[in-house]
Amino acid sequence: MSQKINAFSKFSTAIAEYSGRPVTFTLAVAAIVVWGVTGPLFGFSEAWQLVVNTGTTIVTFLMVFVLQNSQIRDGIAIQAKLDELILTSSAENKYIGIEELDERELKRITEILKEHAKSEDDRVLHEKISRAVERQPEESE
Repeated sequence: MSQKINAFSKFSTAIAEYSGRPVTFTLAVAAIVVWGVTGPLFGFSEAWQLVVNTGTTIVTFLMVFVLQNSQIRDGIAIQAKLDELILTSSAENKYIGIEELDERELKRITEILKEHAKSEDDRVLHEKISRAVERQPEESE
């Protein structure tokens, strides 16, 4: 089974790379132009319209799964790299795993970091981050 997953991962990576290239976009535009130009030949019939609607729906449906697979793997790889950087630096180890916090908590940590970038020292930042990651209410500032 792992060979199938590996094959799909390779396939989704290749498709993601090719689908993002300018030549692929140009081919897609060319296909739509050809379809549009053939409209008068087919009397702009329902079957003529159905061809592009069906084709684009199928491609979109399949691309969602392929691109999602590629994006998830990229996200996991980036997270692992960031965790390694945190562990091998003087950064606060409590940052590891914060991607699992809810959106409100992540926004709070981001705001703390923005404030720190402007004025505060590392000790104060570490204390604030520790409280935020541990979900403890921050004391008055």
